[in-house]
Amino acid sequence: MNLANKLTLIRIFLIPIFLVFITIKDIPYGTTIATAIFIGASLTDKLDGYIARSRNQITRFGKFMDPLADKLLVTAALVSLVEFHIISSWVAVIIIAREFAVTGLRTIAASDGIILAASWWGKIKTATQMVAIIISLIGKSYPTEFFIVLSKVTIGLAVIATIVSGVDYFIKNKNVLNFDK
Repeated sequence: MNLANKLTLIRIFLIPIFLVFITIKDIPYGTTIATAIFIGASLTDKLDGYIARSRNQITRFGKFMDPLADKLLVTAALVSLVEFHIISSWVAVIIIAREFAVTGLRTIAASDGIILAASWWGKIKTATQMVAIIISLIGKSYPTEFFIVLSKVTIGLAVIATIVSGVDYFIKNKNVLNFDK
């Protein structure tokens, strides 16, 4: 197993650890530690892709597991933020629904031997989601007016990027959805 795939697995392994620190209230500095874990896990996403491309080590495992690891990490964080009333449930549903829809499209394409690469909009979507979640987590630790407003703005941008990237994905790959098959 190459280094990029190991980093993807580390990101998946960090998810339950993140959840322990964010949800158990009696852990001193739990939210701060959870935020650091989320940031570290988010950075592995950027790093594993860079390593795989620069070393020409792109694998089928990585193509499948890397986006899945991202979705699991973001979903865990969003559900936690909903639980703490930091974001509205509709925000989490829009983001998670887009991920299911695109995963479904990728699955249909894969059944026809087509691999759908991540788009530029998808990369922006992931970046805005990660930044919005990090700011929201910081705002949980430091609930100042600044972080509350910044959290709402970045979450709004993440929702917009999520919707735009989802629409873009389906428009560019509409040929995969051949309803006559």
